[in-house]
Amino acid sequence: MEYLAISVLNGLIYGLLLFMVSAGLTLIFGMMGVLNFTHASFYMLGAYLAYTLQPLTGFWLAIVVSPLLVGFLGVLVERVFLRRVHRYGHAHELLLTFGLSFIIAEVVKLFYGNFPVDYRVPEQLGFAAFHIFGTQYPFYRVLMGLVSLAMFGALYLLLTRTRVGIVVRSAIYRPGMAQALGHNVPLVFMGVFGVGAALAGLAGAIAGAFYTTNPNMALELGVVVFVVVVVGGLGSLPGAMAASILIGLTSSLAVGVDASLADLFGLFGARAWAEEAGGLLTLKISSLSATLPFALMLLVLALSPSGLMGEKE
Repeated sequence: MEYLAISVLNGLIYGLLLFMVSAGLTLIFGMMGVLNFTHASFYMLGAYLAYTLQPLTGFWLAIVVSPLLVGFLGVLVERVFLRRVHRYGHAHELLLTFGLSFIIAEVVKLFYGNFPVDYRVPEQLGFAAFHIFGTQYPFYRVLMGLVSLAMFGALYLLLTRTRVGIVVRSAIYRPGMAQALGHNVPLVFMGVFGVGAALAGLAGAIAGAFYTTNPNMALELGVVVFVVVVVGGLGSLPGAMAASILIGLTSSLAVGVDASLADLFGLFGARAWAEEAGGLLTLKISSLSATLPFALMLLVLALSPSGLMGEKE
């Protein structure tokens, strides 16, 4: 029971972290149609900038300033690079952002080395939020979840209840009409891209202190974030939240399952056949946990090509 409760809590927090990163990509990829492979790199930059600023400004100011710097960098990327190739289609955007992600990774290695840096949770936040079955649950994990929920609420209200949200949605879905009404559509796109980058930077600044901050963190999380956006449905914030929680719980629960598919077939008297077939059937579920998000994506797309909450064609 203790294992199940801790695994569920860890899965929820991990899912909320995935949403923190995927929220910006949902805006950029889902709404603007930009295949932004640098998004996970913005997440990494947020962690490294917060690590750099923390000795100078303190932890709290560092996690505020670093996302702003990452957002400014995102604005520069959109204005200087992406705007020039946007009219040529997705392939050019993909290649450009893919190349930029490698450049950012190499620049990080150049300045910080190829090893993890000592970015950690401040001592004053290293206490337990509560006890569950005698196990102390870190307050900082709960803090990450609360920040993610606050981000979801703020973005949802901004896009659905404010004039800014109306302008953004009109510029995305009806750019010609928005331009005719006097709105600067390229400026809106630049702002959305910058906000998306800043959200990824905020996720990195907060999560980097708890998880490992290293030059491979963008690669480790980047593909999973794209899976979240696709499973949730392009452009859907509630869908991204639902997909993040689902993937987080699935991954967390699977890690501790010391059984195989052959054991499942054994319940129906077919264990001998499963063991003879070998292959994936004999592998432990825990060893397949990293592939489960992709299997979930295939299942969701087979049943609903638009994702969990994406708009139907």
